[in-house]
Amino acid sequence: MLPFELSDELTPTRPLTVAELTGQIKDLVEAGFPAVWVAGEVSNFARPQSGHCYLTLKDEQAQLRAVIWRNVAAHVRFELHDGLEVICRGRVEVYAPRGTYQLIIEAIEPRGLGALELALRQLREKLAREGLFDPARKRPLPEFVRQIAVVTSPTGAAIRDFLQVLRRRWRGADVLILPVRVQGDGAAEEIAAAIGVTNRLARPIDVLIVTRGGGSLEDLWAFNEEAVVRAIAASRIPVVSAVGHEIDVTLSDLAADVRALTPSEAAELVAPAAEEFFNVLDQIKKRLTVALRTQAQAARVRLDGVARHTIFRRPFQQVFERARLLDDFSGRLHRVMKTHLQTARQRATAMAARLESLSPLAVLGRGYSLTQRLADGRIVRSAVELSVGEQIATRFAAGRAVSRVEEIAE
Repeated sequence: MLPFELSDELTPTRPLTVAELTGQIKDLVEAGFPAVWVAGEVSNFARPQSGHCYLTLKDEQAQLRAVIWRNVAAHVRFELHDGLEVICRGRVEVYAPRGTYQLIIEAIEPRGLGALELALRQLREKLAREGLFDPARKRPLPEFVRQIAVVTSPTGAAIRDFLQVLRRRWRGADVLILPVRVQGDGAAEEIAAAIGVTNRLARPIDVLIVTRGGGSLEDLWAFNEEAVVRAIAASRIPVVSAVGHEIDVTLSDLAADVRALTPSEAAELVAPAAEEFFNVLDQIKKRLTVALRTQAQAARVRLDGVARHTIFRRPFQQVFERARLLDDFSGRLHRVMKTHLQTARQRATAMAARLESLSPLAVLGRGYSLTQRLADGRIVRSAVELSVGEQIATRFAAGRAVSRVEEIAE
């Protein structure tokens, strides 16, 4: 049934305007399709700065333009991209300025996979590529803790279980509880903020526990939010994630330094059992006692051996032996020096005899003499070297004489 009546007034001489026809089609289409479910593949996806999402839904035979307004897009938990199979709920709208129709999407789900599961998978792959889940960056927990911070709901069962187990195992630690909501809108922001506050405290915190009890994927979703995961990865304090039960694995578990299956196990991981600890101390005490007794006995034996040593029974014997040895060395040194001195004296006498035999004075002693020119001291070897009237000096074995040349004969 058309929303208007055809009449004789609609004639070639009185046609409808484009706006009038488009308006009537718009009324007809929007009234006929106020809410529809459409399945298709996402293509030509775009999300400009306005926050609105523009896409095309297509199958093998047709295409349909679609829009997700910003207020709806903000609540879509998974990432839309080309090629994703989705199921959409919305209303058909005619866009008059272009004369086209489009689907205004009010709800969208991935086809064959829940929205939360898809969002979880996409975020996990993204953060894994950044290395937030790398085992190499995980730190060991301190062996003994004195200050524990717990980010959780103050009224939940998780904190009660944690405190009960901790109190039973170890009373040497103080617990600081940072109350937050653990599910619902705004819970992720509160958890991330509490982790940041704990890291800025002047009070030294040894370990940080992020925990809550079990629940559905929706209940635990706050611990899969990117803000919480990044806050855990950026924490300078070692973090233990104890979210849900054993079968529940959140992204917070993957980013934390240690994952605990339950809040109770978190208490067991961060605190030693006092009874076991004291048993270990007792064993160490016994081993130390045995070791000290063994060392004392060995020292006593060594001391007895030292006491029986000759130096303690006759303390001056070593002195006398060293004095006797010193006398022997002194006598040997005296004899050696005397022998060396006698040998040196004999060598000196022999050398003196040789020098004496080569000395000019020895020649003079046999009756020869040595004549020198008095002017320059040169030795005269021939008479022709002299001139009449020149003074000469003649040296004898004993003394010398100065004379003047009166005559020269060859």
